[in-house]
Amino acid sequence: MPPSAALSLRNACLRRSRAFVLLGSCLLAGCGLLGPAPLPRGDRVDSDQLKQLVPGVSTQADATALLGSPTAKATFDPNTWLYISQMTQPVIGGTLSVRSQNVVELHFDDRGVLRGVQALDKANGLPVTMVARTTPSPGTEASVLQQLFGNVGRFTPGGVNVGPTAPAGGAQTQ
Repeated sequence: MPPSAALSLRNACLRRSRAFVLLGSCLLAGCGLLGPAPLPRGDRVDSDQLKQLVPGVSTQADATALLGSPTAKATFDPNTWLYISQMTQPVIGGTLSVRSQNVVELHFDDRGVLRGVQALDKANGLPVTMVARTTPSPGTEASVLQQLFGNVGRFTPGGVNVGPTAPAGGAQTQ
């Protein structure tokens, strides 16, 4: 085979392999489009609506009319309203991954007049570590032997109950 024919064959193979790599990478990139769509959760507050609330002038009734009822009120201060929203996306195992999180805090005085507005996002959140302990419940610490032999004598082979759950008169149950 002449050297020019071998070179052209090699170039054709390279072009073909590049085309397959390009096609494969396009197909692989397209798999992300088939994934689950992000899910909005909660009460998303529009920034234009939030600008309409003026501290010192707006009231709780104005906030409710403009934004709707709050997602929650602060635990120890009913004059702090929280509008919480998240954008989540399902991931492997059916769990939800939080892509973005927004909290709008409205602070009112005792007369119901808006005193301040604070917008928080996921970066303002604090990590919470879970405690691995369990709450003890007395009386449930039976050993394996107690569990095995605890039922001995409660039931007899004939179907007659003799334990504390036996009906009056020793009647047979079926």
